This record gives sequence, structure tokens and C-alpha cells, in this order.
Amino acid sequence: MSFAAALSEHPSPPEAIGEVVGAVLDRLGPEPDLAVLFVSPALAGIASDLAATVRATLAPRTLIGATASTVIGGPREVEHGPAVSLWAGRTGPVVPVRLAARPVDGGLSIAGVPAGVGEGGDRTLLLLADPFSLPLEALLEAMADDVPELTVVGGLASAARGPGGNRLLLDDEVHRDGAVGVLLPRGVEITPLVSQGCRPVGEPMIVTEVDGPLVLGLAGQPALDRLLALRDAIGEEDRSLFEMGPQVGVVVDEGLATFGTGDFLIRTVVGVDPDRGGVVIGDRVEVGTTIQFHVRDAASADDELRRLLADVADVADVADEDAPGRERGALVFTCNGRGYPFFGVPDHDAELVSELVGPAVAGMACAGEIGPIGARSHLHGFTASILLFRTCP
Repeated sequence: MSFAAALSEHPSPPEAIGEVVGAVLDRLGPEPDLAVLFVSPALAGIASDLAATVRATLAPRTLIGATASTVIGGPREVEHGPAVSLWAGRTGPVVPVRLAARPVDGGLSIAGVPAGVGEGGDRTLLLLADPFSLPLEALLEAMADDVPELTVVGGLASAARGPGGNRLLLDDEVHRDGAVGVLLPRGVEITPLVSQGCRPVGEPMIVTEVDGPLVLGLAGQPALDRLLALRDAIGEEDRSLFEMGPQVGVVVDEGLATFGTGDFLIRTVVGVDPDRGGVVIGDRVEVGTTIQFHVRDAASADDELRRLLADVADVADVADEDAPGRERGALVFTCNGRGYPFFGVPDHDAELVSELVGPAVAGMACAGEIGPIGARSHLHGFTASILLFRTCP
């Protein structure tokens, strides 16, 4: 076996970590190339002890981990109570990464990006970050400019409400800031998926005037007028979702003739400026960009994730006919705003991924998810960002 995962909700931490390590050892054996540990808030204070047990017994060549409000293991999402989830894989050698923000001349400099990260073709960086201490969107933008061959997938630790409360694990180190991760090798096939869970409403419009994050003009009219007109024109159900929090989809490929779900980078409408007739969105867009308003609901989120997984399954099944015996694993980074309160059922994202992958699934609910849309990786909200692994033939 190339991938394995295990989850424990045992109230005793020694018993819990013993259960997950024992299960992974039974399925995978010792000394995997990579182990990833996810720890619930109730166990955050002893995260270093849990990691030390994994290193001493499973002996992974590299270990990373994070604390999270919800811990995922197989088809389960544990949203309350103590839980530990462990994922391990024989991926080939990985490169450990430790990123930290350092003050410089009134700004911040990011230390730790591996030298030569983009050499030799496309690579994937698995990244677990602290939301309070790293300007991640700026970092991802810089990486996209400097290392366009690099895809970044992962999430922000979610076990704390303020700086210093999260734990990030890298081998025998425990950090409360920055990010940890690994640069993955080319020994496995890696497929990132990002399900944003939104549905477009109205029609696409061209941005005709902006002032920073304030969109002033859409298709030649005040942006706020366009927003209010759309709200009044759509059906009652969509209007209710719209009033709960409209979203904006920014087209990622202007060369497409038409746009649908998956062709947009979703950003939230964070405010309006009635005096200037503008709409503030959670990103900066340029004049000439195509955008479309969206709504977010559980049915749209369910449909999109099912479609993305089905598309991957179709491709994988065809490939596996020519190379039987290939194995699958997955790491799931879902938003801490999804889960039972959003879908109305437990374990939604984990169950769907497990149906495709099998039992080698683990992950966490995040305070922000990292994954690619279009040609670069972004920081998202309310998404499910999934990293699928398959052994090469």
C-alpha cells in the first residue's frame, strides 16, 4: 500500500495517537516518506508530544501537521471534541519547507522559500499556515510571478482565534506562526481540486471603473446600481441567498467565449459605498476585467464538488484500465464555515472524497483554503481544496 490514514476520537491522548499510528503501521508499514498530522483544539497544547510519538513509532522521513477546529479522517469530519487524524504516504522524497514573515523597512519579508523550487518543471507545494502571521495572498501572488511552475495547495490552521494559538508541526519543531509544508516529488500523480461552491446569477459584466478594491463602474453604470438591480430582478430564493452575502466571480480566462461554474475566482462583496455608487470586493480587479455576481448555497456547493470528483474519477478510471493496481489518497482542506451547519448533514466533504479515493483520506477545516484557480494558486474562503494522490504506473 502507498497511502494510509486513520482517525481517533479517543478521549485519552496516548490512546488516540496510539490508535492512529497503529492503524497506519498496519496498512502502510514504517518509514513513509511523508506523514501529515491534524490535531483538534482540545489537544493543541500537547501537539508536540503527539508528533513525537508519530516520529518515534511510525518514523516518517518528514512530518508536518497543524491544529484545526475540525479534524477529517476517512469519511468523518469531527467538528466537536478531541480528535487526531494521521495521513501517510510513500510519495518519494519530499523537501521540508518552513516559511516565516520577518519585518524589514516597515514591511515584511518572507524567509524560507526553497532555492530552485521551480527548477525541472511543475511542482506542488503542500502548505499549512497560520492565518495571523503570514500575508499569504501576497506571498501566493509573488510566487505566481517568480515561480509560475509551482502549484500551492493547503490551508490555514483554525484552532485559535488569535495570534500564537495555533500549532504548526515540522519534524521535531513546533511553530506558532508562519507556515510549514513540503515540496512534493514527481513520484506520484498529483491532482488539485478547488470547489468554491457558488452559482452565478445575472449576466457577466465588464469592469469600467475602479479605485483600488472599490469597483465603481460595471458595463458603464454605477456598480452599486447594477448590484441592486440584480437583487430586485432575481427570484425569491436567490434573492434571499443574495441578501445573506453576495459574491463576485472574477473571470480567470478572458479568452473563453462563455463562462460557467469553475471559470471564476470567487470573492466576497465586503461592502458598498453609496456616496460613490461603488461595491467593495475582497480583491483588486482591473478595468476591462469580466465579473459576474454569484450566490452561495449548500446545493451549489454539493453539485460542484460532486461534478469535480466525478470528472477526476472518469479520467482516473480510464488510466487505471491501462495500469491496474494504482492506489489513491487525498488530503482535504475544507472551510470551517462548511460542515454540518452549512450542509445540514455531517461529514459532507469527507464522505464525497472518500467515495472516490477510499480510506486514505485526512485533512482539516481551515480558516482559509489554498488552491489553484486558473493559472495560479489563491487563498480562498468557503471552499474545499483537495489534493488527490495516485501512484504512477
